[in-house]
Amino acid sequence: MQGTYVVAIAGGSGSGKTTLAKKLFASSDFNDCVILSQDSYYIDQSARFDGDGGSVNFDHPSALEFELLADHLNELKAGQSVEVPQYDFASHKRCLETTRLHPRRVVIVDGTLILSQKVLLPLFDEAIFLEVDETTRFQRRLRRDVEERGRTPEGVREQFYKQVKLMHDMFVEPSKLASSLIVRQSQLHVQKESQSPLRAMILNAFHDSMADSNPSRIGSLGRSAQSESDVNSVQFGMSQFI
Repeated sequence: MQGTYVVAIAGGSGSGKTTLAKKLFASSDFNDCVILSQDSYYIDQSARFDGDGGSVNFDHPSALEFELLADHLNELKAGQSVEVPQYDFASHKRCLETTRLHPRRVVIVDGTLILSQKVLLPLFDEAIFLEVDETTRFQRRLRRDVEERGRTPEGVREQFYKQVKLMHDMFVEPSKLASSLIVRQSQLHVQKESQSPLRAMILNAFHDSMADSNPSRIGSLGRSAQSESDVNSVQFGMSQFI
């Protein structure tokens, strides 16, 4: 496989995107890989912030600099290094420091809104959408934002039901139509067929992770026997990812 390939991992807030990205990153098939997060591209809105669920809607596409993300993906595909912004969730500021990211064989991009952006879609060689129920997503977001981002439970709840849910229904959920693979109810579903080496790498990573967690469910399907017909007839267990 030559050049740089880009895998999009999308889904609602708390659907397990970062967990899945890390699982793929750790897979032996993805031995020359880097993760790039949508969250790095938040614009600085610290001067406008007036409280959770207030006038600043961090879950609307306008809160993110997707044009810059697209520029960076184009540069990485062209073999060039990029300077990725750093964002501080506690202060809602974009930091002065950046992180240099070098091109790799595979770039994994995770984010809620990435499949809703026309400027990004042509850059994705594969797109995975994680479909998870609202209650589970809220509980995960609540735990993450309180433990990792210095938020209050009340503020997380206020923001979720005033903004996150509305933006999910408006932008995130419809964007799954742009995906090539969907994880739904702990199973992997193929939406668009592909014979690319990248597709084989993704399916192998899923296959290996399931084999490690529950070998009896693999049956007679070998690791090298994953044609499109195989995948469409055998749905891999995905509960360890989401």
